[in-house]
Amino acid sequence: MSYISNLRKIIGHNEIISIGASILVLNENKILLQLRSDTKTWGIPGGAIEIGETLEEAAARELKEETGLIASKFKLLNVFSGNKMFMEYPNGDKVYTVPVLYEALDASGTLFINDDESLDLKYFSFEDLPILEQRAHYIIEWIIKNRTLC
Repeated sequence: MSYISNLRKIIGHNEIISIGASILVLNENKILLQLRSDTKTWGIPGGAIEIGETLEEAAARELKEETGLIASKFKLLNVFSGNKMFMEYPNGDKVYTVPVLYEALDASGTLFINDDESLDLKYFSFEDLPILEQRAHYIIEWIIKNRTLC
């Protein structure tokens, strides 16, 4: 069971702070997004770190779990925090996330849904994005504004 799941057993739906990795995967100037099973909106692959895990280890684990892709090299792009990173999940859980955005530099493999967090995986052009989960919207705005960093 994950750290967050164990914590939720104690505190219920109350607000928490969760640090995690979000992984930018680009393919021919398109961004990989996942259709989230909880909100039915598109988001950036990623998730919370586990006890004792580095952010880079979390990035590699989450990328593989959520997309089937493997990467061994990650480039740190930015850290996000504050009210724009608040999320209330459909089940009532409240969380202020602190996503650390990495770009997977050497992602390889075949896309496949490997967990119950995703309904679909697809690459989108930055000019034709789908309905985004609120945190992903803010992060992708930052990516578009700072594309020279990616």
